[in-house]
Amino acid sequence: MAKNVYDVLLERGFIRQTTHEAEIRKLLDEEKTTFYIGFDPTADSLHVGHFMQVIIMMWMQKYGHTPIVLVGGGTTMVGDPSGRTDMRQMMTRGTIFENGKRFVKLFERFLEFGDIGPDGRPAEPGKAILVNNADWLLDLNYVDFIRDIGRHFSVNNMLRAECFRSRMEKGLSFLEFNYMLMQSYDFLELYRRHGCKMQFGGDDQWSNILGGVDLIRREAGGQAYGMTFALLTTSEGKKMGKTQAGALWLDAEKTSPYDFYQYWRNVEDADVRTCLSMLTFLPMEEVEALSSLQGSGINRAKERLAFEVTKLVHGEADAARAQDAARALFGAPCAGAGLGGAGGSDGVGGMENVPTSELDRGRLAGEGLGLVTLLREVGLVQSNGEGFRAIQQGGLVIGGEKVADPKKTLTEADFTDGKMLIKKGKKTYHLVVLA
Repeated sequence: MAKNVYDVLLERGFIRQTTHEAEIRKLLDEEKTTFYIGFDPTADSLHVGHFMQVIIMMWMQKYGHTPIVLVGGGTTMVGDPSGRTDMRQMMTRGTIFENGKRFVKLFERFLEFGDIGPDGRPAEPGKAILVNNADWLLDLNYVDFIRDIGRHFSVNNMLRAECFRSRMEKGLSFLEFNYMLMQSYDFLELYRRHGCKMQFGGDDQWSNILGGVDLIRREAGGQAYGMTFALLTTSEGKKMGKTQAGALWLDAEKTSPYDFYQYWRNVEDADVRTCLSMLTFLPMEEVEALSSLQGSGINRAKERLAFEVTKLVHGEADAARAQDAARALFGAPCAGAGLGGAGGSDGVGGMENVPTSELDRGRLAGEGLGLVTLLREVGLVQSNGEGFRAIQQGGLVIGGEKVADPKKTLTEADFTDGKMLIKKGKKTYHLVVLA
């Protein structure tokens, strides 16, 4: 803990841009600083992209700094154009409010929260506080807002910002054009209310953060700072955290601990070091040792990565169960009619952690149930066409045998003890249990 947290974040590859590098490093070394990151509740769960920001807040809190978690109940009404090629879908206040409540429950897993004192500052320095910008944005008088705040923003400068410039060809609504002003105003409010001096965000938030730093200088005569962080991408520059089913969610009801574990267990070799350094708290010496493993040894590093990230998000017990299930499934070749790949009784013990669906036994009566229909219903494919292609390309295995007939129908004979393990591709498993 002797290092400045700035050096830790730099060493682990987080930091991309800063407004005042030397001043920020000095501030974080000499003063316990209040900072914030904003999260717009555009869905009912945080996803792994948010988790990058959460990890940074956890590092800052470990070094005694005070996080402010800002839930964007107000800004979500407008929608952030940053990093998007089209306008966000409009959401109702009720949906935004419910999503925000779900966000709060997830944040409580990762940060230690405290109360806000009578002076507006955190009652316990180092303990996170939670705010919602709906409290000050939704009741603003628009004319007063554009007179007091809008006058500080140059339209010419705004149009040069990447978040707006990239949208000019396809069109940028005036609604979205207000977002930078609103986010900048958030920073000003937090500076005034809670003594917040720093805003952090993904690298796509750079223009918005600069707007807030400049607004605090112009409107309040104060000095504030901003810092952006790397987005979680593969070695090829593609965003990580996308699965066949969509985003990789932090809510176990949307992405099971097993599926979450498997995602990290299956990252490309070239991405192991980045993920270990950014998504775990392992010492960098251990990160370097694990990521330098060659050949089959890199699988040990991937297993450690998957366990550590799953433990942070879902707890050690769920991480251990997911790891046991994965080892059972991949520890032996597929065998047996129904529970292939489980490796005998040990594998069956791990089945409880594999994504599972129940199937009404009666649906197998008569002519049986089409296999492709079942694949679609349990979420292994998104359409009948995708299911047919998976079979035709040899990518579907039941009971250790490849399925050759895309029109195959299932009967009870395809199940062993009322269970059938389906393998799609190299790494995706699903257990179907008769009810």
